[in-house]
Amino acid sequence: MTERSTPTTSPDATENILGRAARSAAALLPRWGEWTPAARSPGADLLAGLIVALVALPLALGFGISSGLGAAAGLTTAVIAGAVAAVFGGSRFQVSGPTGAMTVVLVPIVAQYGPTGVLAVGLIAGLVLVVLSFAGVGRAVRYMPAPVIEGFTAGIAVVIALQQVPAALGIADTEGEKVWQSAADAVHQFVQGPSLLTPATALAVAAVILLGGRYLPRVPFSLIAVAAATLIAQLFDLDIARIGTIPAGFAAPSLDFLHPRELTSLLAPALAVAALAALESLLSATAADSMAVGARHNPDRELFGQGLANIAAPLFGGVPATGAIARTAVNVR
Repeated sequence: MTERSTPTTSPDATENILGRAARSAAALLPRWGEWTPAARSPGADLLAGLIVALVALPLALGFGISSGLGAAAGLTTAVIAGAVAAVFGGSRFQVSGPTGAMTVVLVPIVAQYGPTGVLAVGLIAGLVLVVLSFAGVGRAVRYMPAPVIEGFTAGIAVVIALQQVPAALGIADTEGEKVWQSAADAVHQFVQGPSLLTPATALAVAAVILLGGRYLPRVPFSLIAVAAATLIAQLFDLDIARIGTIPAGFAAPSLDFLHPRELTSLLAPALAVAALAALESLLSATAADSMAVGARHNPDRELFGQGLANIAAPLFGGVPATGAIARTAVNVR
């Protein structure tokens, strides 16, 4: 009998594989030359950062509460994920943080796995995004049909609106597993015992944001409306539900939320979160390119940055993040 030889990898082949991996990793890392214009004239960037922060503050609070992890989680995500994605991402103008679309995906995950499950899902999703960036998947998004994106965005908007109905009507406890069921139950309870203060406040704040943004888009009306409504509620001691105390600073980084027995069951929701983060971030970066003449993002680097951001945010108690088109548009302006 002839003894079969076991195939082995030659040192040259191993060196070539390692060399390609190193070059791929280097291509995804930021370069100092990209920061040179901002370092020479930081004024415009600092002003844009201040305005975007004013816009992002109430959004971070709202999306953190809507996700089920609280206002502090939203703020943590806006700061940690926003900074990491900005440094390692592939878009000059992209602003990342908690978004409404991601909130829609996170609500059922919170209901099934609890807050620690959401943190684990975010970490796994971040790892998936990093793998996708090395695989070059980011460039494939350009082939997606526009009507698919429009339908996806419209559907997300409807779900977000239904999620806010109970809070806007001042109804704390609702029945129903689906968002439309909870919204319908909230309307039913409100009709039985109407209280106009809470819905009037919600409508007034929404009107100020929409009308102000239409006629004076450079003014952060979202922050102005929230601050004014809060001040009035405090001065007149209005009977409106409060967010509550938000912890100062960030929690110490920790992996206590990881439970090896649950990782298998969390894989499917993590893939859904990763897919949404990739899709929303790349679409937002593409929209920013169309608004800024001459700008062009690197899709694979953007996935890499979003992956690192979603790895970092859960360590501090933050929810999964994506590129945010509203905040990105403000940054471009």
